[in-house]
Amino acid sequence: MVAGTMNDVPFKAVLEPDGRWSPGQSSSHWFRPDDKLLAAAGVRAGDVVQVSLEPTKEWIEPEVPEDLRAALATSPDAEALWQDITPLARWDWIRWIRAVKTPETRQKHIEVALDKLNKGMRRPCCFNRNLCSEPYVSHNWALLEPEQVT
Repeated sequence: MVAGTMNDVPFKAVLEPDGRWSPGQSSSHWFRPDDKLLAAAGVRAGDVVQVSLEPTKEWIEPEVPEDLRAALATSPDAEALWQDITPLARWDWIRWIRAVKTPETRQKHIEVALDKLNKGMRRPCCFNRNLCSEPYVSHNWALLEPEQVT
């Protein structure tokens, strides 16, 4: 989580790993500015901007995908634990759920998440935080170069 400015407009964002991590090396990260920030900063994709970032421990709430929100609504225990865990833990669950290639696997991840939350698990296990979990901008969990994104 970082706090920063883009062209002097303040924002908070989660930096996503680029997936190019290897043992003994540091990885780089990226973030996708939302339309509101781009408009406030007066920029469009491809523009040169002035960005300032610093780490913060104040995590913003993730936007819960509708399919996960609907699944949580079916289980009071899972939903109660979801509300009790930290925003960072919620980000981990959402990143784990979206880090799949097919809708069928995503649905399976949601079902497994619901089961684990019902059993009191606060975080997904066996999830590598160093991977890029945004399938539309990655291949094999590594961030694509801008010219590769369609």
